[in-house]
Amino acid sequence: MAAARFGESRPNRRTAVIRLVRNREHVVEVIERGIRAARASVWVATANLKDVHVESPIGTSARARGRYVSLFSELEQAAARGLEVRILHAGPPSRALKARIKPEQTASIRRRRCPRVHLKMIAVDGSLLYLGSANFTGAGLGAKGENRRNFEAGIVTDDEWLLDEMQATFDAIWSGKHCGTCQLRGECEKPLDEVEKSMALRSAAEPTRVPKVRRKPRE
Repeated sequence: MAAARFGESRPNRRTAVIRLVRNREHVVEVIERGIRAARASVWVATANLKDVHVESPIGTSARARGRYVSLFSELEQAAARGLEVRILHAGPPSRALKARIKPEQTASIRRRRCPRVHLKMIAVDGSLLYLGSANFTGAGLGAKGENRRNFEAGIVTDDEWLLDEMQATFDAIWSGKHCGTCQLRGECEKPLDEVEKSMALRSAAEPTRVPKVRRKPRE
């Protein structure tokens, strides 16, 4: 079945292969097999944005010693190596995350705020999609203890139609396509259509293409 373009009529019913993830399964399916395996891009949409701590990468001496690391710092390092990292969020970063963000880091991880963002989505390399309840927080995706973390549920899929639809949804918000008619415009620090315009004026606009990297599904 051909994928409908963003904004066009969508099929009423469609079959897709998905994997259900709950609670701590997010660490394995979304972080280990998703974010940490990224080669080209990581797009994150979250209502709340905090300094998520996770176990050190598998196979490292830090992991063997039981050390935990900041996932945001890992993304910063990956972005410095060329990974495209975009984070779309509604609320301000937590105080702990603000303290971690350094001025020289702002050019690598790209962040934009929109008060209407409530979707929780992570797209990796245009080939893996997470949709669910988990925010980019320790209680949602991080290493909180079993009796302290949130009860979360979502799906992971490599379905191309779902990927294209949700990446187009993300990109429409990111590039400010909804700003002109938004009734919460006055609550924005800076409406995203103005951000996009200022980026273009500085000749530093980010690519607006939706990643199309396709790989075999992760097992």
